[in-house]
Amino acid sequence: MKIGVLGSGIMGNGIAQVFAISGYDVVLIDLSEKELKSAQDTMSKSLNKLSKKQKDIQVIDVLNRVEFTTNKNSLKDADIVIEAITENIDVKKAVFKELDKLCNPKTILASNTSSLSITELAAVTQRSDRVCGLHFFNPVPLMKLVEVTGTELTSNVTLEKVEGLVANANKESIRVIDTPLFVVNRLLVPMICEAILLVDEGTASPEDIDKGMKLGAHHPIGPLWLADMIGLDTMLHIQEALYNKKEDPKYKVPELLRRMVSSGELGRKSGKGFYEYI
Repeated sequence: MKIGVLGSGIMGNGIAQVFAISGYDVVLIDLSEKELKSAQDTMSKSLNKLSKKQKDIQVIDVLNRVEFTTNKNSLKDADIVIEAITENIDVKKAVFKELDKLCNPKTILASNTSSLSITELAAVTQRSDRVCGLHFFNPVPLMKLVEVTGTELTSNVTLEKVEGLVANANKESIRVIDTPLFVVNRLLVPMICEAILLVDEGTASPEDIDKGMKLGAHHPIGPLWLADMIGLDTMLHIQEALYNKKEDPKYKVPELLRRMVSSGELGRKSGKGFYEYI
């Protein structure tokens, strides 16, 4: 089985790595050779780290199962293509329209989106029964969950195939309907934004808010540390999508989040968010 992954950033890279570890042939596509070289270096470092804990991982063998290329024609005969590009519905729709024309009619097209409508993506294709969501969580090699999202037109055969694929990659899946933010983010995002409001109000420090949730609610990590790990720009985009879809005041975007993103404080990726990273 051949798996295509479109987008070699942190999510696409992790998805490609997970399937290659599981023995699948993977094509990882990006726009530039520079991005692909960076992705290959990132994957190599990740695999070397994992191989110290999982002795059955042969780094060279895994890397050899991944084709790093800018040539989208390599996706023509893929059994499934997973899109993992920027969280922008118009950009994703253009990509799905392109993939629909490029790929074999039997190819399943999936999106790793964490917040956008799978139904809208399927609508620009001629294969609505073979379009679904496969939302992996960051960091992909370590996180066990994948949200499998179907639309009213996605066939049960498609959903069962991708659920089997997820299981073969040593992940667990939950099946959800196509609704804003699906399940996990629908629960997480309001909690994180409430934590951001507490910081902005001066109720407590980020450290104490996180400590409170870890020790008082038995969470393994605090909401603000998690926000930094996700990326505050990603958090802002997700929160805006939820608010725009639901038009419910309880989902209003915290102004502190907007200010931090505007000033380039994006969390771990930029070196500073609610915490500073060296």
